[in-house]
Amino acid sequence: MIKFDIVTIFPEIFDSYFNSSLIAKAQKKKLIKIKINNLRKWTTDRHHTVDDRPYGGGLGMVLMVEPIYKAIREVKRYKKGSKKRKVILFTPRGKKFNQKMAYQFSKLNHIIMACGRYEGIDERVAKNIADLEISIGDYDLMGGELPAMVLIEAVTRLVPGVLGKPALLEERITKEKGFIEYPQYTRPEIFNPKRGVKWKVPGVLLSGNHKKIEEWRKKHQKVIKGN
Repeated sequence: MIKFDIVTIFPEIFDSYFNSSLIAKAQKKKLIKIKINNLRKWTTDRHHTVDDRPYGGGLGMVLMVEPIYKAIREVKRYKKGSKKRKVILFTPRGKKFNQKMAYQFSKLNHIIMACGRYEGIDERVAKNIADLEISIGDYDLMGGELPAMVLIEAVTRLVPGVLGKPALLEERITKEKGFIEYPQYTRPEIFNPKRGVKWKVPGVLLSGNHKKIEEWRKKHQKVIKGN
């Protein structure tokens, strides 16, 4: 089982997503476990303050190091001293998340994710607490909650038993642990969106000739792999 711990100030964001589809089924089957940790739990003032103004001036607020340190220290107790654990901080400055990293993470048993908000997180979290800084793309988001969902889905689908039939996953895995994508079609064979227009399924896919179908897929495939 992989346990995913998310540290966030907006725990309710995840409710619908993680209680739907294959993610929900994976949790029920105890293939994965997801725990959402409200960062405000590790504050001491009556307002549950988690952010403050940045030193040196500037607009916006920055998440403080102390509550994040306390939160991650506590959630680490699930697997004390575990070597198969990573603490991840989501930031646009981080290493680009890819399929190769998803495979590496699928071999862990504990993944802790810190979700930033506002203008970011105190840099001491990146330097002293996180094992990895990760980005899901060259753009800025309002927080790390969406990246956490992306990472969990990408990793979870690689856990044996999540997709049901192992062949669904194995047929698209490359030797480099990349992923193969190719165009897919289903019924109807011909779709008429309007009069005089026909969108057809490629004839080779209807031929029943498995060799030719495989050749067609190889010709049109795209291999997605990490650097």
